[in-house]
Amino acid sequence: MKNIYSNKKQLSPEQVDELLSTLKNRFEKNINRHKSLAWAAIQSKLEANSEKLWSLNEMERSGGEPDVIGIDKKTGEYIFMIFHRKVLTGRRSLCYDHEALELRKENKPGNSAIKMAANMGIELLTEEQYRRLQQLGNFDTKTSSWVQTPAHIRKRGGALFCDRRYDTVFLYHNGAESYYAVRGFRGSLRI
Repeated sequence: MKNIYSNKKQLSPEQVDELLSTLKNRFEKNINRHKSLAWAAIQSKLEANSEKLWSLNEMERSGGEPDVIGIDKKTGEYIFMIFHRKVLTGRRSLCYDHEALELRKENKPGNSAIKMAANMGIELLTEEQYRRLQQLGNFDTKTSSWVQTPAHIRKRGGALFCDRRYDTVFLYHNGAESYYAVRGFRGSLRI
């Protein structure tokens, strides 16, 4: 019988097994991203965090190909990021946040990057995280990604995004309410 008092987002045992298998295969295939980490320790932590597993599944379901990028030495948390080469359609054509979405009078996009990431249980990458990701491959060569924007910029109506062109990572600004078919977001999750 379903627990009607539980609002936790959980996967079925079959979904957990399938997700863990996918993540393990990706981990082993891309060992250069996390040479000093052991899968057994990561899997143990994943199995103890069902809500985080649900978020990883959302990253996977959206075509994000999540993988471990490292461990935070201060907190002991493993850091997963979206590694797909380009931002896929389901995470694009979004303005920056809910406030920007509400300000649009015409041609509103379906959602905002901040809200969609929060619904998945993840956070947008910071500029620093985005640059770290780009050290491991060529991402967003035909797309761009909103990144976390400092409050003083957002307060003035702006938001930041990044992409990779000419073998260089660029940081740009735009109105937070803007959206484009090739701009989406990348996220991270700490476990």
